[in-house]
Amino acid sequence: MAKALYGHVGSAPDKRLLDEVTRLRARVRDLEVEVMRLRAENDRLAADVARTEDLLHIAEPALA
Repeated sequence: MAKALYGHVGSAPDKRLLDEVTRLRARVRDLEVEVMRLRAENDRLAADVARTEDLLHIAEPALA
């Protein structure tokens, strides 16, 4: 796979290939940032759900 991204060893670097690799690396970075943001949002939403479930839980019967 490395050969597919960088070309064959010993050959002159292809400008188009280098541009594509640079673009793909930037896209991977952007996607990693998006994954981190979504995980943080998911954690926040999960905490909100847990808090809401705690509020809905009744420890004792209302009419005893």
